[in-house]
Amino acid sequence: METDVIIIGAGSSGLSAAKELTRLGLSFTLVEGSHRIGGRAYSEEIAPGVWFDLGCSYLHQGETNPFVAIADELGVVLGKDKSDLFDESRIGLYKNGVPLNSAEREAYTAYLAECFTAVIAAADRGEDVAIVDLVDLENEFATILMHNWADSWTRDLDEISSVDFANFVGGSDIPVLNGYGNLVASWGSDVMVSLNTKVERIDWSRDGVSAETSRGTLRGRTALCTVSTGILAAGEIDFVPGLPDWKMEAVVGLPTGTENKICLHFDQDVFGPEGRGFYRIWNDDGAAGGFEAGVMGHNTAVAFSGGRFAVWLEKQGQQAGHDYAVDRVAEAFGNDIRKHVTRSIVTAWSTEPWTWGSYSCALPGQAHQRTELARALDDRLFFAGEATTVSDYGCCHGAYRSGIRAAQEISQTLAS
Repeated sequence: METDVIIIGAGSSGLSAAKELTRLGLSFTLVEGSHRIGGRAYSEEIAPGVWFDLGCSYLHQGETNPFVAIADELGVVLGKDKSDLFDESRIGLYKNGVPLNSAEREAYTAYLAECFTAVIAAADRGEDVAIVDLVDLENEFATILMHNWADSWTRDLDEISSVDFANFVGGSDIPVLNGYGNLVASWGSDVMVSLNTKVERIDWSRDGVSAETSRGTLRGRTALCTVSTGILAAGEIDFVPGLPDWKMEAVVGLPTGTENKICLHFDQDVFGPEGRGFYRIWNDDGAAGGFEAGVMGHNTAVAFSGGRFAVWLEKQGQQAGHDYAVDRVAEAFGNDIRKHVTRSIVTAWSTEPWTWGSYSCALPGQAHQRTELARALDDRLFFAGEATTVSDYGCCHGAYRSGIRAAQEISQTLAS
């Protein structure tokens, strides 16, 4: 059976494309290699009624994020009053287990502003260079800056494009009580998806497209590929003919980096009434980290690691990740918290076989590749996903918007 569109991947972009195609009156077949929908939006229950998002976990750019309205429509509880979680004035800052005093906080804030200003100024001048060349790494706060930005951009400062950094639009960050992944799964539950159906080969050499999957061959007038750049770079899908050089240059220029998360559950409230929020911790020996302390009322902490350190820590195994998170929380709340840890969940995104990474990060000089990755091939093979967006890459809602964009492009192409 031939459909108008074969959609590959049932993450946010694939699901939104399917919904938009339905609205436009086009047929589709949506296939997903894993056992579930949602892609990198995925929630697991760490304790009864307590959910942890292994992937995306905040409604970033909350003022314009479409999932805010979707959550409201579905009756999903959001922490809109906690959307300033990452405001620098609210973040707890600890060095060597001691909170920074007012003068130190002022110096830290000034350094952070100086770094932001330098990166934005370079981008405004059209200089797409590595961030490491623009910031002062001799500053006393450089250790925590490097760790924090690696967490946020999935790669270290020598691998982050200044223009890509500047292109990302800020805004509020709204937490989801019972999981962003659960929100996406609920929203996408009305879309027909063939799960456990891995696409192995896409033939776009003639009119139309055929996709060989683990459960047979599909045929369509067009195909929409929403898989990560990690999957494309690894050659997990064989394209016939192969993707042109300019498309592969876009894939390589936008690699998926690593941001891993470790969720700790405690058998009691170890934070106290004023302790819930976000913390940045670092030591003279170079150890550093950031973690969230149960802002939605749960007795959990979620620690973050990014870039090369995250990949290294992941390779050390689950226990190493657990210990890393416990050590960071103990530096802010004391060693007594250790005896109250009941369970942990440690992510391993760099070896996740359905993505091979967390989300995309443009390498220096490669920020322009996002628009190249989004370009269709011969009006038959289309692309969507967070890596194809410019101002909201790395975000679930960026992927959502890209799916709608691609569906509309396909509709216009098929109508011409």
